[in-house]
Amino acid sequence: MSYVAKMELVALRQIGWDYWDPIGIRGFNDDDWRGPAADEYDSYMVHVSQQLRNGVPEEQAIAYLDQIASDHMGLGPITTEGHNASTQTVMAIAEYLRR
Repeated sequence: MSYVAKMELVALRQIGWDYWDPIGIRGFNDDDWRGPAADEYDSYMVHVSQQLRNGVPEEQAIAYLDQIASDHMGLGPITTEGHNASTQTVMAIAEYLRR
């Protein structure tokens, strides 16, 4: 992995932990979430980043995160709070990509 790619992953990971954590992993001891859970979250943030770079509307990227939380993670219908977290996450990633 290139230095730029590593730096991007660090930034995207931080955005994910800051704005979008539907199952509350960040509240665990660091050793508890590292590995598969962190890798899974990373993959969602990278996917959103790729979507936005490819011109996918922000609303579609938000819907992707909502779907991950509600269907893939099995949390059921997305709440207003959950949707707001998805929206803030996508907006933060979009802002990061504009820099």
